[in-house]
Amino acid sequence: MNEPADPDVAVATPIRIFDTTLRDGEQSPGCSMTPQQKAVMARALDALGVDAIETGFPASSEADREAARLIAREVRRPTLAVLSRCLPGDIEASVRALEGAARPRLHVFLSTSPLHREHKLRMSKQQVVDATAASVALARRHVDDVEFSTEDGTRTERDFLAEVVGAAIAAGATTINVPDTLGYATPDEIRDLFRFLIATVPGARDVVFSAHCHDDLGLAVANSLAAIEGGARQVECTVNGIGERAGNCAVEELAMALKVRGAWYGADTALDTRRLVATSQLLTRLTGMQVQRNKAVVGANAFAHESGIHQHGMLRHRGTYEIMRPEDVGWSDSKMVLGRHSGRAAVSHRLRALGYALDDAELDTVFAAFKALCERQRVVEDRDLEALMHGEVAGDGYRLAAMTVSDRGGRASAQVELSDPDGRKVTESALGDGPVDALFAALSAATGLALALESYQVHSVGLGADARGEANLSVRDGDAVHEGSGTSRDVIEASALAWLDVANRLLRARAPRADAARRDTAHA
Repeated sequence: MNEPADPDVAVATPIRIFDTTLRDGEQSPGCSMTPQQKAVMARALDALGVDAIETGFPASSEADREAARLIAREVRRPTLAVLSRCLPGDIEASVRALEGAARPRLHVFLSTSPLHREHKLRMSKQQVVDATAASVALARRHVDDVEFSTEDGTRTERDFLAEVVGAAIAAGATTINVPDTLGYATPDEIRDLFRFLIATVPGARDVVFSAHCHDDLGLAVANSLAAIEGGARQVECTVNGIGERAGNCAVEELAMALKVRGAWYGADTALDTRRLVATSQLLTRLTGMQVQRNKAVVGANAFAHESGIHQHGMLRHRGTYEIMRPEDVGWSDSKMVLGRHSGRAAVSHRLRALGYALDDAELDTVFAAFKALCERQRVVEDRDLEALMHGEVAGDGYRLAAMTVSDRGGRASAQVELSDPDGRKVTESALGDGPVDALFAALSAATGLALALESYQVHSVGLGADARGEANLSVRDGDAVHEGSGTSRDVIEASALAWLDVANRLLRARAPRADAARRDTAHA
């Protein structure tokens, strides 16, 4: 077992981050990016501090070739890699795509496992060894930095894997990647495999060994950490862990595991981890693939606390329920979410932060009203608490009275009738590209609010006959993000309720600013 390093004595071993968000990550169904979007993401990865960026697979499409050329012109610090099969035509296409790159790398790969040799390649062991040597040598004639990957390496016979790796090193490979392509291995196996290869393959100590782990069994990060323990000095990752099937090792999780547990691993990356959240959110905007709320490090709930027990502990000492600082990964602060599981301590703390000093009897009254409100909405925000303090009915705003939506295969139409905050009826209609688009347009016309949605999701809540549709929306207003939800047996109605929920939250958030502006005008 690895002994913990002494943080006061040990110097952290540098781990290179090879980011493949733009290649393997983009292969996630529905995550394709244009060359221009790839260039935007590449600039963000450069700012994050990754050591290498894999920009694409040039032989696969003109878009990948254009992206590689565009990024080569704009991004100069990190190594820029492109992927190529062990085929002369692929290698030549990759070489052309790398023209102009400041630090080019040609990444060639070939399957090595029995299953792949028999059913995919239809090649013998000797043919695989010969193709490896010839392809690495050809790549090396064009660029000095050549990475070779043994696809499905962890399911390959160990002695044969060593033979292939030895052939690649002898032919000039500078980096050897042993992928767990199917996410099949366990940490103990990965650790032992890297130790074996580094100890037995001639020339292994003169090259960099790399790990590329998939998450089919949820072990991608654990396996990557084990590979580091086994001697790997490069890890291939993606932002948010996107990638084929269940995805890849998530760069944010690997980086923070090494930072938080630095005394154990004695290793660290050169990443500016304060940019992790912003980079994650940029990728979400570019691809539309949302990050689950409970995702480690970059999920919305990663530093959020609703349980009364946890909130009480956090108020005493943040270390009771957090092992890293939110500021270190790009969040502004921890988040105390007030909801049905929150206790008096958290509500009292938030009220004091808002400027309200209450005695025990007053707090009892407000807390009872708070609990009642939690039965009607999942999250209670500051404006809701202020409404409770002033004896208002928290959550007052626009309410849905009636709606009609139709879609006859062409332009959809929607009509909504709302009750405004003063109880008056407002009716508006609109057309849209679909029923939801038309519905949101009608709601916008009725309320006078144009919402730029950051996310919109609909899913089922419950089972069988009791199942209901729940819609969730989020909207950015300056630096603040407002979220709303709605539930109904009709998903279109649930969407309307969610839209109004977030609209009312936005209006309540803007109200104090409007009041302050009126006071300033009166005193001018």
